[in-house]
Amino acid sequence: MNRTIEGSFQLIGGDFTNAGESSMQLKQKLTEIELGKDIIKKAAVVAFEAEMNVIIHAAAGWLRYYITKQELRIVIEDMGPGIADIELAMKEGYSTAPEWVKNMGWGAGMGMANMKRNCDEMKVDSVVGEGTTIDIIINLNNS
Repeated sequence: MNRTIEGSFQLIGGDFTNAGESSMQLKQKLTEIELGKDIIKKAAVVAFEAEMNVIIHAAAGWLRYYITKQELRIVIEDMGPGIADIELAMKEGYSTAPEWVKNMGWGAGMGMANMKRNCDEMKVDSVVGEGTTIDIIINLNNS
């Protein structure tokens, strides 16, 4: 692959009907270009968890991806409440999801931890009251 392949998906907060659609489409794209099962699995987990966080917590957001010979980069930006304590949000089981979301089976507090576990680099920038940007790198050369 000599060029960068990119794509993006708009995410709408509260749209549980289409939840998982962007991560499924990303998985299909990665399968088409034959990135390998381990990479595809990691990317699918990261994308799905990120997508659900936007749907649960934000008004809207974007999931963008960039594929080069060396890496898959997934960037998630949202217009949401922001994360007051990023370190706490990274802990398994910590959740700020509303009770009605938990009653639907979501919001168990594993999203950020699963994202971190399935990537090589993860950077989280957040401003309370404005939104969050998560930048994820999955290396393609050593997987």
